[in-house]
Amino acid sequence: AAEDAGFAPVAAPAPVAGDAPNGLKAFWQVHAKGPAFVDQQNDVTAKDVALAHREGFRAVELLKRYTTMGMATDQGKTSNMAGLAIMAELTGKGIPQTGTTVFRPPYTPVALGVLAGHHRGVDFKPSRPTPTHQWAEEQGAVFVETGQWLRAAWFPKAGEDWQAAVNREVKATRESVGVIDVSTFGKIDLQGPDAGRLLDRVYINMFSTLGVGKARYGVMLREDGIVMDDGTTARLADDHYVMTTTTANAAKVFQHLEFCLQVLWPELDVCLASITEQWAQIAVSGPRSRDVLAKLVDGADVSNTGLPFMGALQTTVMGGVEARVFRLSFSGELGYEIAVPARHGDALMRAIMAAGAPYGITPYGVETLAVLRIEKGHVSGSELNGQTSARDLGLGRMASTKKDFIGRVMAGRPAFTDPDRPTFVGFRPVDRSARLKAGAHFLALGAAPTTENDEGYMTSVAYSPILGHSIGLGLLKRGPERIGETLRAYDPVRGGDIEVEVCSPHFVDPEGEKQRV
Repeated sequence: AAEDAGFAPVAAPAPVAGDAPNGLKAFWQVHAKGPAFVDQQNDVTAKDVALAHREGFRAVELLKRYTTMGMATDQGKTSNMAGLAIMAELTGKGIPQTGTTVFRPPYTPVALGVLAGHHRGVDFKPSRPTPTHQWAEEQGAVFVETGQWLRAAWFPKAGEDWQAAVNREVKATRESVGVIDVSTFGKIDLQGPDAGRLLDRVYINMFSTLGVGKARYGVMLREDGIVMDDGTTARLADDHYVMTTTTANAAKVFQHLEFCLQVLWPELDVCLASITEQWAQIAVSGPRSRDVLAKLVDGADVSNTGLPFMGALQTTVMGGVEARVFRLSFSGELGYEIAVPARHGDALMRAIMAAGAPYGITPYGVETLAVLRIEKGHVSGSELNGQTSARDLGLGRMASTKKDFIGRVMAGRPAFTDPDRPTFVGFRPVDRSARLKAGAHFLALGAAPTTENDEGYMTSVAYSPILGHSIGLGLLKRGPERIGETLRAYDPVRGGDIEVEVCSPHFVDPEGEKQRV
């Protein structure tokens, strides 16, 4: 370079790797009267590093936490080396001996677009497939999002629209046998000597007296007396229960139980675990469901005596796979829920289909599940809407008078016991060809459509292929007292004004005989 610039060649040899240092010294800080900032985001100064040294916080991770140096959004990229060099000088060590802190990722800069750019459309939130998702795809299922879960809504055959598919699935389940994946229900494992006492305090009914090998339906209230959730809980051993919750409230109920144990009653000896995704659970319902189950279990007695209604059984299926069998029925038919470790869920579904083939077993989705439960008058999310009490839903008699439970006092407020408060009943159109619509409000015949004349509203509706007409559930002032009365179901937004008859919410098998056979 000197020659090209017109100068004589330099005689001194250029330094090469391995030669002695040339005397340069790193310049880490400026000694001045004012504060010398090391970390300019967290306002850490050289004096703070010196104070950490005097106080004994000399290890790099302790220095970081004592001063907050390197905790800002840059994760120390503009400050850590200077601060660690100052500490090295104070301790008389080199920088390698002093060490560096551990950085959080990303260690190198990453564009925000890389992190956020794909979060749109189907990628906006993750989908949770059920253990039988691949099998359902093979059957041509139409899927629907329920929270983050992706569930089969119905299984259409060639030429069927959704209504025809649902009608076929309902009839097949009522007349022979149907199957649905219910793995999305929340599942919570409770173990410990005080598990029964905890359940007594969070449910309105008693669970500590539940026998081993039995299940019971329970209702859980918030502190203000409003229903939080419902579901069944089975007792597998003296100190072991398994709770099921609604799909929507799985996380909320688990959080509630943890709050009860950590804050309200820390003295209770109970351990909780969320096992929703650890167990696949498949419901088999219908008059031939016991025949299907008998082919799957490894020698267990599933007769009416061996596994009575609301019974629970720990056994094996399919030649040695651990399983829990619960005789429960959301459909109102003879029914069972079979739970196996999630990795066996797909195999269990295929085994159920093979066992049920002689009886024309039919898979059904959440649309059919809704029809079945409305026909039986079972409450669900539309009724558990955060505004209803147990009494509103016709479940007030479940509340134990022998114990205290969360929400008991507030559920007895005058407004909650007012005779005119809307309560749970069923409805059917006077003109059987009319279709009911959820959300329609009830008015007396001839009453003006005003807020003052509003007497309640329709919460759930369905077309019942068993009855051949539309049916509905709803909340009506003094509802049970008015069975047989005719009202208007008024829906001005969608142009609906239909006369309906108030009836029992139990449209099919009101005595519950079919589920106990």
